[in-house]
Amino acid sequence: MQDLNGKIAVITGAASGFGRELAIQCAAAGMKLALADRDEAGIGATVALLPAGTETMERRCDVSKPDDVEALAEATYGRFGAAHLLFNNAGVAVSGPTWTTTLDEWKWVLDVNLMGVVHGIRSFVPRMLAQGQPAHVVNTASAAGLVSPPGSSVYCVSKHGVVTLSECLHHELRIAGHPIDVSVLCPAFVPTGIGESERNRPAELADSNPDSAFYTEVLKKAIASGKLTAADIARITLDAVRDNHFYIITHPTIKKAIEVRMQDILEERQPTNTLRLPR
Repeated sequence: MQDLNGKIAVITGAASGFGRELAIQCAAAGMKLALADRDEAGIGATVALLPAGTETMERRCDVSKPDDVEALAEATYGRFGAAHLLFNNAGVAVSGPTWTTTLDEWKWVLDVNLMGVVHGIRSFVPRMLAQGQPAHVVNTASAAGLVSPPGSSVYCVSKHGVVTLSECLHHELRIAGHPIDVSVLCPAFVPTGIGESERNRPAELADSNPDSAFYTEVLKKAIASGKLTAADIARITLDAVRDNHFYIITHPTIKKAIEVRMQDILEERQPTNTLRLPR
């Protein structure tokens, strides 16, 4: 979908990070925006950064709740009558050893990162099919959806799930001959708000991993060291949409770790730890 002008983009997680920058660049391309996030004040801050005259619809939405995402779809089609570019982008992260990770953390991360994408597909793709126009779905995964670094089991499970979900969706749409393309976004470390995900954790899922401090600190340092910005990721992503690229790997250096993992699998050897953590 090369011409974005006048099209409608739906962006979850639009209050910060990738979502905010996607909103800014989609607006610059002439798109109308449906912006969703749990953080209503953050959505307002995003809107304030958009070019004058950008047509927007803002909605509080918790993507872990299917009714919220369905209401977002209903509101989007009620306001704009279509959706051409869907960014299933909202995400959270936790760190720590798998054996001390709490059930609350598993539920929170999987409900947002994986089921949030499932809910987006279920609510929007049938409507996109019915509108009969070319459309594109971008699911935000991570480089953690392609490799398995220690201390990231919950996050990796959620993001590996998004990668294979996106691959299956791509195949199914191609087999059925529908004019909807799919991409999966797999960035590595980028300074965004995901390192402060705890601010959005629901009170009822507050039980946290008692041994997460070491890995959390390592993660925050790695995120802060990222060379690309959220704006860079948004630009790369929109270029990939225009060129209809499926895998959006924004950090080419991660490909070596992906290759090592694939060789581990094919040669049936012990997994290689390509992320060396400080002792």
